[in-house]
Amino acid sequence: MTDEALKSELLAVALEAARRAGALLRDGRPDDLGVAATKTSSVDVVTEMDIAAEKLITGFLAERRPDDGVLGEEGASTEGSSGVRWVVDPLDGTVNYLYGLPTWAVSIAAEYEGETLVGVVEAPLRRETYRAVRGGGAYCDGPSGTGRKLTVRPAPPLDRALIGTGFGYLAERRRKQAEIAGRLIPGFRDIRRGGSAAVDLCDVAAGRLDGYYERGLNPWDYAAGDLIAREAGALTGGRPGERPSGELVVAAPPGVFAPLQGLLDELGAWHD
Repeated sequence: MTDEALKSELLAVALEAARRAGALLRDGRPDDLGVAATKTSSVDVVTEMDIAAEKLITGFLAERRPDDGVLGEEGASTEGSSGVRWVVDPLDGTVNYLYGLPTWAVSIAAEYEGETLVGVVEAPLRRETYRAVRGGGAYCDGPSGTGRKLTVRPAPPLDRALIGTGFGYLAERRRKQAEIAGRLIPGFRDIRRGGSAAVDLCDVAAGRLDGYYERGLNPWDYAAGDLIAREAGALTGGRPGERPSGELVVAAPPGVFAPLQGLLDELGAWHD
């Protein structure tokens, strides 16, 4: 299979898996939805719908691409033999979903030999599907039309930049993150906390944010959104000279990225 044919197939599979999971989450949310489990702390929650959505996605992938590996937030982990690995967050923004807030998404990325080839973020309550293929640009399908090409906003002066971020679930980490946000706010237009890393990265791609940063993410939180942001013209990374990681994820247009990354490194945003 050629590189382009593989990308096309992986994109089609990712789009269908995300569409099915998004529909399940949107239409199947029970009125009495509660917490099924917790992870790193009592406020880091998993619902029965997170689990159901991951089961749907992994079952679909096993049917369509049985030789691929999978890494999922809710425990799915298979090695595979094809060189392709799916990185899946079945419900990014679980607390928003639990409370009935609209900012949540299904995030699915496909890696080949360790490089992300395809990213899809399905945001059902926005009625938007963000998608990217490495080297092929980033697009949004939604109410404003199918196949709208995404381009980052031109870099403003930092004091007019709107920056997105998120906070972890461990108390000490949240305290440090709040301190850093407090020190950043005077030098920017404002800071937003949406509650879904995948959506925040897509908002950078769509020009709805001038930048985004967060510490403590896992690969499934940012794999798809990182590719979508980059294909829309953003720069992404972690600490200076490093790739995005659990220490730090930064995404912004050229002109905002380097000063934002430098400030975050200076303030110690990469450690608790």
